[in-house]
Amino acid sequence: MKLGIMQPYLFPYLGYMQLIKYCDEWIVFDDVQYISRGWVNRNRIIHPSKLEALYISVPVKLDSHNDKIKDVLIDISSDYINKIMGQLESSYKKRAPYYKEVSTLIEECLKGRKEKLLDLHIYSLEKICDYIGIEFKYKIFSEMNIDLPVINDPGEWAPYISNSEGADVYVNPPGGKDLFNQSLFDSLGVSLEFLSANFKEYNQKKKSFLPGLSIIDIMMFNSTDEIQTMLSDFNIN
Repeated sequence: MKLGIMQPYLFPYLGYMQLIKYCDEWIVFDDVQYISRGWVNRNRIIHPSKLEALYISVPVKLDSHNDKIKDVLIDISSDYINKIMGQLESSYKKRAPYYKEVSTLIEECLKGRKEKLLDLHIYSLEKICDYIGIEFKYKIFSEMNIDLPVINDPGEWAPYISNSEGADVYVNPPGGKDLFNQSLFDSLGVSLEFLSANFKEYNQKKKSFLPGLSIIDIMMFNSTDEIQTMLSDFNIN
């Protein structure tokens, strides 16, 4: 069984979705500190007029800088849904062939869960996975009650959780290579793999291509069949 463990991202990039498709089980790693200005409450789309990315974000309310992702609330006093939908309209309505169906999907995601940021993450991943045609079998870490040894290093979470779940393989993006101790995985009988996405260009109706944007951008410009091809275009090492 191949296991993926990731913090929840807002409308994540292609590599995140490739991991979900490649893994047999997914753990939403929510019992860790929320980091401001990360990917938990924001992501990037194309800019309507400039050759750069534009951030969309969901505003949050924090009790302290130590709040965990599972406890973060959305600031529903902000008109963030209309703001995001306006950004999508400006960036995509006149250029993206799948604007109508994708904007409807994103609006449904945003309106479907209004209080906890984690609920929005999970609901939107369910809806997007259903739209692009991949299975999303997940567990929420904070609800699993796993009996783990004392964690002394951030790189120990993945091997110990994998061992507890009976996973043969743990899969991570390549950016985490320096985090992990191969010998610990070996001692627990868990293979360690890294999935690297291949960002093939598609027509964004811009002078130059911007890779690594939110899955929203890919859905705006590509059919679900084309997206399926992209989801299978990666390297494992």
